[in-house]
Amino acid sequence: MIKRIWVLTLTVLLGACTVGPNYHRPGAIVPVAYKEAPGWTRAAPADNRGKGSWWRIYRDPVLNRLEPLVAVSNQTLAADYAAYKQAEAIVREVRGGLFPVVGLTGDAKRFGQGGGSSHPQSSASLEGNVSWVPDIWGKIRRQVEGDQAAAQASAAELANATLSAQAALAGDYVNLRAQDATVDLLQQTAAAYRQSLRITENQADAGVATPLDVITARTQLEGAQAQLINAGVARAQYEHAIAVLVGKPPADLNLTPGKLIARIPRIPVGVPSTLLQRRPDIAVAERSMAQANAQIGVAVGAFYPDLNLSALGGYSASPIHDLFSASNALWSLGTDATATLFEGGSRRAAVSAARSGYAQSVAVYRQTVLTAFQQVEDALSNLRILAQQAKAQQAAVKDARQAVQIALNEYQAGTQAYTTVVTAQVTLLTDQQAALAVQQGRLLASIALIQGLGGGWQRADLPTP
Repeated sequence: MIKRIWVLTLTVLLGACTVGPNYHRPGAIVPVAYKEAPGWTRAAPADNRGKGSWWRIYRDPVLNRLEPLVAVSNQTLAADYAAYKQAEAIVREVRGGLFPVVGLTGDAKRFGQGGGSSHPQSSASLEGNVSWVPDIWGKIRRQVEGDQAAAQASAAELANATLSAQAALAGDYVNLRAQDATVDLLQQTAAAYRQSLRITENQADAGVATPLDVITARTQLEGAQAQLINAGVARAQYEHAIAVLVGKPPADLNLTPGKLIARIPRIPVGVPSTLLQRRPDIAVAERSMAQANAQIGVAVGAFYPDLNLSALGGYSASPIHDLFSASNALWSLGTDATATLFEGGSRRAAVSAARSGYAQSVAVYRQTVLTAFQQVEDALSNLRILAQQAKAQQAAVKDARQAVQIALNEYQAGTQAYTTVVTAQVTLLTDQQAALAVQQGRLLASIALIQGLGGGWQRADLPTP
């Protein structure tokens, strides 16, 4: 009988199948080349961009010190990491359903009847039992497959959240240094306006300038001083944002003023098809498709019956001293099958819902890919256009600076009114602020390009099933 049960079990296992469709990644619209790629960086080695520590290409020691803290101390990422570990545990929990359940039961009793003259009796039993629902149709395997894909998607979400937080930190840092540069510019401007005020006061004392010229120069200086004070508001907010990103209270982080990053790094772009392997958000969408595909198999498996195998063996005896004798041994082997014959179409509806969920995940995947290409193209075009603007703006600053010097000389010579000096100085400050904004925009665009290319992440970084 035991041999027959084992033969039946092995036959069932060898004949087991997995219902539902096997997963194949659907195609997506991938261009042959980037529209903005010509004239950018072709065939440059990706080693320059860095692997995990992509921010090092900016060569800023403070940024290099802050960025690693994001993955360690950021509380949003800590929550994402806990979600990933939960998804891993769910995989192990569901995988446990593939194995038999083994149990052990024992009891001992002592009983009697009547008064104290009766002799008390004792009994005992010790039984081991095994029950197993073999995954004949692959329902559990499909569930494990889906949960594995979900865990990989969770790992990709963690990588994507980490990259987003790192890019946000880099952006806030650039903005903070831009405010530092603005403060430095306004301090230089205020010093120049102060010098202009002294010149105007000297001219007024000599009877060459009017009191209106003095008041105009003083007003211009006071306006620059007010802008200088206002620049500190934005700087403080960026410093607070950086503190939160690295997991610190704003009161615990103080960044001394520093220079704005001057060099825009050259970032290798590669061909568009590699973007599918380098973006963690694309990996999230792709793994979600695999999970949705597995759920179709789980739903289809509900149409098939479940087979339950069970075995029991042990001893039962009264009195207890004969418990382990051969005559008191007991055993049983059994099997049963259950199947649902009618359920009002709920199983078909479940399969239809699973297929629709898969179709939805395919659409989300393809849209994610298209959005990724758009973000890369946007960053490339921004860098190209802003580079051209930077050249024109620097030329404007150079000419405006010469115009200020000429206007001052002519005013001191008495051939120009002071309004000419004021106009030239305002134009210079405006051009200098515009040049600073262009440099800030170029740095932010380079960060956006690195983020759009996936940072240093690769799909091979996903945990294996």
